[in-house]
Amino acid sequence: MTETPAEIEKASFRSEVTVELVKHSAADSDVLWAARVSTAGEQSLEEITKDPERSKGLINFLMRDRHGSPFEHNSMTFFISAPIFVFREFMRHRVGWSYNEESGRYRRLEPVFYVPGEARKLVQQGRPGKYEFVEGTLAQHELTGRVMEDAYRHAYEAYQEMLAAGVAREVARAVLPVGLFSSMYATCNARSLMHFLGLRTQHEQAAVPSFPQREIEMVGERMEAHWAGLMPLTHAAFNANGRVAP
Repeated sequence: MTETPAEIEKASFRSEVTVELVKHSAADSDVLWAARVSTAGEQSLEEITKDPERSKGLINFLMRDRHGSPFEHNSMTFFISAPIFVFREFMRHRVGWSYNEESGRYRRLEPVFYVPGEARKLVQQGRPGKYEFVEGTLAQHELTGRVMEDAYRHAYEAYQEMLAAGVAREVARAVLPVGLFSSMYATCNARSLMHFLGLRTQHEQAAVPSFPQREIEMVGERMEAHWAGLMPLTHAAFNANGRVAP
């Protein structure tokens, strides 16, 4: 079917990602009743209604000694809007995660593209495995923004031209770059989220250093903020024990 848009859609540019917590069943008490069934059997059901503050030492013990399965008995679903290249890194995380992403086969993709903000460090220095990013110059930032925006506009115009000529969406999308924003639902539990955060964020309390790309770290920081509000004792124990997933 030929698509004939009423007018040429103009590209828009963003430097921020979106992370919304849309659904959850997650609390510190989930860790406690899951752990105590080992020794208390059916009496562990009493933990569901107890104040988890009274048992935060147990949560810390489980985290410290890496008894991980009690941290899996919860669920969080996030709606995330980010550049496609972020999702390609994201989906390297497979255990304990479920994903559903918008499809370029079934809908016209919107012309929203990623351009780094002023705070994004642009210049990589050093050799692989031992490098750092430093601030770019004003000229480098201006160049990056101009070149990326021009390339995005040209790619999207080509996409629209093919759609208007009757080319299938699943074919026309091939010209679009990985800086295009996409959206997805991502569902995880606390254990899988901790593993993600240990690799995809930098933190002063981390026992093992990580070197994430800044854009996926932005997503991780926002997910962590939501999780910390739901499971503050588990989050505190994660930090206190080097931010290593149990």
